[in-house]
Amino acid sequence: MLNESDLHNYQHYAINVILDKKRCMLNQEMGLGKTIAAITAFTKVLHKEVKKCLIIAPLNVAKTTWVNELSKWEHTKDLKYSLVIGDEKQRLNAAQKEADVYIINQENVVWMFLKGYKKFGFIIVDESSGFKSHISNRFKALKHFTSIYMVLLTGTPIPNGFMDWWSQIYLIDKGARLGKYITHYRNSYFSYDEYKRKYVCLYPNTILDKISDIVISMKAEDYLELPDRIDNYVPVEIDNKDIYDEFAKEYIVKINDAELSAINSGVLYSKLLQYCNGAVYSSENDGSYTITHNNKIDYLKEFIQLYPDENILVAYKFNSDLEKIQKAIPESVRLTRKNVIEVRDKWNSGKIKVLLCQCGTAKGLNLQYGGRIIVWFGLTPDLEHYQQFNARLHRQGQTKPVLIYHIVAKGCKDEEVVKVLSLKNVSQEMVYQVLKAQSASNCSLLLLKNPN
Repeated sequence: MLNESDLHNYQHYAINVILDKKRCMLNQEMGLGKTIAAITAFTKVLHKEVKKCLIIAPLNVAKTTWVNELSKWEHTKDLKYSLVIGDEKQRLNAAQKEADVYIINQENVVWMFLKGYKKFGFIIVDESSGFKSHISNRFKALKHFTSIYMVLLTGTPIPNGFMDWWSQIYLIDKGARLGKYITHYRNSYFSYDEYKRKYVCLYPNTILDKISDIVISMKAEDYLELPDRIDNYVPVEIDNKDIYDEFAKEYIVKINDAELSAINSGVLYSKLLQYCNGAVYSSENDGSYTITHNNKIDYLKEFIQLYPDENILVAYKFNSDLEKIQKAIPESVRLTRKNVIEVRDKWNSGKIKVLLCQCGTAKGLNLQYGGRIIVWFGLTPDLEHYQQFNARLHRQGQTKPVLIYHIVAKGCKDEEVVKVLSLKNVSQEMVYQVLKAQSASNCSLLLLKNPN
């Protein structure tokens, strides 16, 4: 059982920031322990300023990470918690239970609002980028919740760029820093690029300066002794590349007596990524797909044979990827919402040779004890999913260098995705560098002010 004295200095700093600011964001990379920092801050004000806490998190994180975190610390193990998850009857019973902490998944925030459960003394929003869209119903509901404390936790606050800041900061300050309306924010800090058809941020440093007092930014490498991370990009020549090129140009093509088509550029983008992985879904919504090549599958099979003594975590994007991998590698195990705890424990015990995870489903899982190799079979342009997935192995507790392999279809959309991730990461890195400087300047003063 861990004690509060086991917390690191930077975690005490985060706790003191929460107590001092009351409404803030902890922008910390995965592995820095922001969950226990947030809930520890709650214990400091429980029965003094507040009576109950609401934790909002992605489903798997809500069910596993938070429950485990509460139980393993001496100062939080006696908190009464209620897991507001399941069918409506189960959620209602859990919401009506007397508890100190209520834990709910992000998808059910609207339900909770409609049922009238919207007043909490302390609210923690884990993976707050899930509320980055100002038009999402979950954001529209959460902005009407009332609380003294509002703590947002994230490692990737702006996975798609600076436009993602507005709604998250609004949850903290109701528009005091970036404006009460998204239109004001856009007009003040962005211009519209007609060619690229998107808004371009003109004043990123001004935005970061305005929010620096309530966003505490920390990079894992500055505080933790992490093992080396080695990224490898493996170019793979794919069969039928001429047909791929024709499809990219004409939006329609025939392969193996099947017709592949896309009605617009957005659909084409997705289908070209599918083509890179070896199977493209038909235009009908019946789940059928056409196999375009097996080059990635062949490489994955050879790769696994090269590492007979290693357990390998494989990221896939489409269900067609999953089916092809399972057929080629029958011993592989798939992570699902239903088996997450069982699979996590087996993996960390070294009992799973090949673990298949859809790239956006492994948030919050500690998988660093079961292996050190990640293979990206299907690449994703989503920076948050990409970084979160890699952090399942490259985090505190990992004892070996982490090897990350990206299987990249040569001359295809995969190469563009790699570039997109790189560009998005530049913006994310800028956020860390600018905001962590402000955080560092305040850290010593706040620790002196509140040493415990």
